[in-house]
Amino acid sequence: MNSKINSMFSMSNNNSVGDGGSPNIADLEVRPGGMLVQKRDMNGSSQSIPTIKVRVKYGSSYREIQISSQASFGELKKMLAESTGLYPQDQKLIFKNKERDSKAYLDAARVKDGSKIVLVEDIESRERRCLEMLKNAKFEKASKSLAEISLEVDKLAGQVTALEARASRDGGVPEVDVDDLTEMFMAKLVKLDGVLVEGDLKLQRRVQVRRVQKHIETLDALKLQNSKPRSNVGKIPWQQQAHSSRQIPIIPVQKQQGQQPLRHSESVVVTTQWETFD
Repeated sequence: MNSKINSMFSMSNNNSVGDGGSPNIADLEVRPGGMLVQKRDMNGSSQSIPTIKVRVKYGSSYREIQISSQASFGELKKMLAESTGLYPQDQKLIFKNKERDSKAYLDAARVKDGSKIVLVEDIESRERRCLEMLKNAKFEKASKSLAEISLEVDKLAGQVTALEARASRDGGVPEVDVDDLTEMFMAKLVKLDGVLVEGDLKLQRRVQVRRVQKHIETLDALKLQNSKPRSNVGKIPWQQQAHSSRQIPIIPVQKQQGQQPLRHSESVVVTTQWETFD
């Protein structure tokens, strides 16, 4: 290709009169198809680029689009998306019975003013795009559900911490509180099981499941602590302790034949400090 450019450049120099009109090789570029043209001026500082009008057939109707002659077919697709409602990636542009790539340029394909281009919908591309959109929607929904469950577990975790502090202070907690909280965590496990996840979200769900299981294990330990006998020493209010220090001693009386056993009033406290007499 370089030899071809050099050959054409040499021919151009040989045909010039020496007035400096021959092109510089640095200003040339090869377009698809081997056409040698002057490089595009990306800054637009050179002469203005001509605008052409192309006729695009879509179905049974035609659309006339004014576009730069050096634009790409991808740019033309974006302009057609506004009038046809088709996404650019769902479009196929056919020029001279050949589908054109979005990166190809109009002038390189010899599209001129008044040229006719056929637009057809790419069904396979549309289906792929719809499937991708559906997959992304499922991912976002699952991610949102996991985030919501995580916040709910955080709130329940705070209640577990409060129960642990209460059990440490009082020696135990009401069993109904433990059962209610355990039931709430079990509901979170069921909710997590219903979240459909793929890829990285599987790991996130596994982490949340393990968190819930650990909290349930903590509640089981609290329930087990409640079932163990606890000493009441130091737990009796001082009013009851003062009352118990003034217990009335009961002197045992020998039971005579036919005599009913002595019944003590509920206000009398029987102690093991028996008073004996010689």
